[in-house]
Amino acid sequence: MTEITGPEALARVTELVEDIDFTMLTTTDEDGNLVSRPMSTRQMDDAGDIWFFTAEDTEKVEEARAHHQVGLSYCDAKGMRYVSVAGNASVVHDRTKMEELYSPSLDIWFEDGLDTPGIALLKVTPTVTEFWEPAKGKIAMAAGALKALVTKDTPDDDIMNHGRIVR
Repeated sequence: MTEITGPEALARVTELVEDIDFTMLTTTDEDGNLVSRPMSTRQMDDAGDIWFFTAEDTEKVEEARAHHQVGLSYCDAKGMRYVSVAGNASVVHDRTKMEELYSPSLDIWFEDGLDTPGIALLKVTPTVTEFWEPAKGKIAMAAGALKALVTKDTPDDDIMNHGRIVR
């Protein structure tokens, strides 16, 4: 596996997170259970924070306030691209940031747009982020996996790119 680090890894994660878009946000409920639900990513900013819109009166917000540690799992199975984020969540009420990130597609969730009562941003600040993707495209990866299967050998080390960012 080819390891990618530093600014190149952060740039790759940003591109993957914004391209894959939907993630499973995992929080911890009051009984200690891990609970996941889909969320649409609005942005991964230059600082590496990941932003989502949410209604403030939801269980995910209550859970994020009670247990700040959350997980994000991005999966593009067809492209064989994956991102895992462990981070800390916070609820943000920043009108300027909301105006920057809001789009009309969100009107189905927020009837009055940015004037919807209880609209907020959920910010996830990553502590550990990892990603995996084909190093030479998915066709080359599939060919390498098939070769390994036929020869009963392990796939070449450079079949996947992997990156890890720790803040």
